[in-house]
Amino acid sequence: MKNKLDLLEIIDLEVNFHLDEGLVKALKGVSFSLGTNETLGVIGESGSGKSVTAQSILGILPQPPSIIRKGEILYDTGKERLNLLELDEESYRKIKWKDISIIFQEPMSSFSPLHSIGDQISEALITHYQGMDIKEVLDKCYETLSKVGIPQPKKFFERYPHEFSGGMRQRAMIAMAIICNPRILIADEPTTALDVTIEAQILELLDQLRNELNMSMIYITHDLTVVSDIADRIVVMYLGTIVETGSVEEVIDHPVHPYTKALLRSIPRIEHSEEELQPISGSIPSPFEVFPGCPFYSRCEERIEGLCNIENPVAKSLNKDHSYVCHLK
Repeated sequence: MKNKLDLLEIIDLEVNFHLDEGLVKALKGVSFSLGTNETLGVIGESGSGKSVTAQSILGILPQPPSIIRKGEILYDTGKERLNLLELDEESYRKIKWKDISIIFQEPMSSFSPLHSIGDQISEALITHYQGMDIKEVLDKCYETLSKVGIPQPKKFFERYPHEFSGGMRQRAMIAMAIICNPRILIADEPTTALDVTIEAQILELLDQLRNELNMSMIYITHDLTVVSDIADRIVVMYLGTIVETGSVEEVIDHPVHPYTKALLRSIPRIEHSEEELQPISGSIPSPFEVFPGCPFYSRCEERIEGLCNIENPVAKSLNKDHSYVCHLK
């Protein structure tokens, strides 16, 4: 039974990339939901499918070489439940930035160097609210720039991306993402290129904006420490699949999947010496590789020979707040 409070629900999503080197199965039956005013943390190493999931939601996958083989992405507008994968380009455009927006990983490559920050931030506002006059547009832009912590917004409105520091560009990127007061904000590793001090400020700002604007947020990262501070629930991804999901407390305090356990062991802690760090052995397999059984088998310290390398594990539930995909237990 579907939760009526779910704003977004992804059901059995599969995405393939047809490249010259071969076929890449980027997503393999990904399913999760996002509730009202909830922050969902999506974690995993590079190549796990986090950003492909975000791009699928927004309809910005590269075409070609990507092909969505199956699945549904259901969005509750409050009036009806839409399958975003069935929308035409014009209908999708009405939702992007207004209902669902994104903060990209690297703002320097996300902003056009040929246009001022102000022109790029105001574009979504002008597109979706054509009845606004120029003064209303400018006032809203100045207000939003101020809200994300940019001083002298009128002055910075006229500047170009290269005139901003890394932290200020990220704040401008956040301003562009929230200018239309979206219901869902996707933050795709928004602090990757920032130092830890600025990262803490951005995380605090995002949490503040989520509560102030009553948004739901999907926070994508490879850092479990960040997720534990900002998220309500966690989705752990590995090689295009979801291996564990649950509330932050359940997943952090009682991890079940060996991959989640390995991620937690690899986190540096102040009370531990450098020698106690336990990096995950091996590396994520090639996306072109096809193999039977569990995708984490080659790196798993708890693998069962003759089972994990032959049979695909099935989803199991510990309780209503915690599920995993593994042969263990």
